[in-house]
Amino acid sequence: MAKLSSINKNERRKKLVKKYAGQYARLKAIADDESLDEGERLIARLKLAEIPRNANPTRVRNRCATTGRPRGYYRKFGLNRIELRNLGNKGLIPGLTKSSW
Repeated sequence: MAKLSSINKNERRKKLVKKYAGQYARLKAIADDESLDEGERLIARLKLAEIPRNANPTRVRNRCATTGRPRGYYRKFGLNRIELRNLGNKGLIPGLTKSSW
């Protein structure tokens, strides 16, 4: 189980990303548009810098839904490899079977 503070910090980051998503995308599009003049692009970059750091989507960490473990994460299931195996062995994940040959 991951530290509760790490899990809560990641949840706060998710909320910030959601809050600033529209503004971030708009400013990023302006800053990356090479057809605009340098002044407008610079202003957009400066406004981007004013947005909180944790509002950047790359700062959100994928974590297991049950344990909060950040490594060995499977996006399709939202679980880490250990929990995926445990729940799969118990038959709690539909369509997942243990391989044997």
